[in-house]
Amino acid sequence: MLANIAWFLAGLTALIVGAEVMVKGGSRLAARLGISAIVVGLTVVSIGTSMPELAVGVTAASQGSGALAVGNIAGTNVVNLFLILGLSAAMVPLVLQSRTIRLELPMMAGAALLLFVLAVDGVMTRVDGVILLTGAVVYTGAVIWSGHRESQAVVREFAGAYAGDAAEVTTPDGRRRMLREVAMLVGGIMLVVIGAEWLVDGSVGMARQFGVSDALIGLTVVAIGTSAPELVTTVMSTLRGDRDIAIGNLVGSSIYNIAFILGVTCLVPAHGLALPSSLVRIDIPIMVIVSLACIPIFITGRRVSRLEGVLMVTAYMAYLAFLLATQT
Repeated sequence: MLANIAWFLAGLTALIVGAEVMVKGGSRLAARLGISAIVVGLTVVSIGTSMPELAVGVTAASQGSGALAVGNIAGTNVVNLFLILGLSAAMVPLVLQSRTIRLELPMMAGAALLLFVLAVDGVMTRVDGVILLTGAVVYTGAVIWSGHRESQAVVREFAGAYAGDAAEVTTPDGRRRMLREVAMLVGGIMLVVIGAEWLVDGSVGMARQFGVSDALIGLTVVAIGTSAPELVTTVMSTLRGDRDIAIGNLVGSSIYNIAFILGVTCLVPAHGLALPSSLVRIDIPIMVIVSLACIPIFITGRRVSRLEGVLMVTAYMAYLAFLLATQT
């Protein structure tokens, strides 16, 4: 038991540190290569903070634990939208950008509904993976197109958060910094991959010893653990005063979790990801309900109040209690 817990904690630490280093290196490198700060923030950072879910999903799928892979995605999105978003709003009310309302919100709801439709037969196949990845490409294209049409105020805000260093790549100083950023990106990816292996091994071991399902471990312990990068990003953006950016990245991360992360994960096993009935009948529908519940919360005054934040956190705690009561 202690060995499994140690592997889980070591893997979680490696995931958190690796994701943070990878996001920093990747965002700085992308900005240095001329990619606009707003696109960096909405794509590179959103995908980067979802890398732990990808590493865990691919590792779990390759080990035959489709329930852990899909359960992690469903659980992580509930954590992102109700726990992290709710905690943030409970501290300070959130004012939402119009872009989040018109683009990320409908795409998030659409991705959740698409996952439900694809998973209803109990198997996520490679064809399902291609469909999800197509959605990821469409969403990324929409983000880039939308980014070029944003107001100057929004562009300046993203530039303050994700602008690259002004040093030229052709100068010795610029080359050294670029090499450092590449090293951060590669090193962060390696840490995430190694951490995922340790975390999955520890999680499956704990599930076996406690006599609970892989899906429950994925929905709870692993989901909360792999959401740590999103939590760190949200907190840091809050401290910098870039809370609307943080919310955009949090919602964007939830979209990429389904469309990109689960899409790639579905391509790993030849015979698809077999899903337990509880995941199909209860947990994925709950994730869909949570995504749809954000629509009235977000569009009412284009803000999330403290009261709504408290209610979201309370709802997550009730969901957690429900899982523990019904699946243990």
